[in-house]
Amino acid sequence: MSEKANSVKTKAKNKIAGIRENRKKRVEEVKTKIKNAVSKHVNKQGNANTVKQNKLELLVTIVGRNKAEYYLDLIQSAEVNMQFLALAHGTADEQMRSYIGLTDSDKVVIFSVIQEAKVADILNALQDKFNTIKNGKGIAFTIPFSSVIGTLIYGFLSNNKMAVKENK
Repeated sequence: MSEKANSVKTKAKNKIAGIRENRKKRVEEVKTKIKNAVSKHVNKQGNANTVKQNKLELLVTIVGRNKAEYYLDLIQSAEVNMQFLALAHGTADEQMRSYIGLTDSDKVVIFSVIQEAKVADILNALQDKFNTIKNGKGIAFTIPFSSVIGTLIYGFLSNNKMAVKENK
């Protein structure tokens, strides 16, 4: 009888070990399925808890005052969240301006914060407009930001609406 009891005990232990092994396999399969589903969801919609790494640059554009609104709208088309302008006055005298083809010394300096990925597109668009629009000459250049303090500010400047909504 003890031999039969040992046999039953051994069978029970093996069965329990098999059940535990199957349970571990199922748990691992479920974990893998959940991880895959979460990664698919994050890849589709982006992770709302993290801020995308969009490096920012300051775009400085100097144009005539009469074309300021046009260039503000053109730059705004690149999803720029912050722009401001400063009135300026050119320093060249009348003779120098006439020599290089400029008629007006009243200028506007437009400061725009733009994503680094969109800099090439907007500079090409500006160059095209500088060359094709009558009296639409100007200068544009960028200065990279080295840092921005605060995720809300960074989210706003980089036009990352998910980061701004998440932190409200």
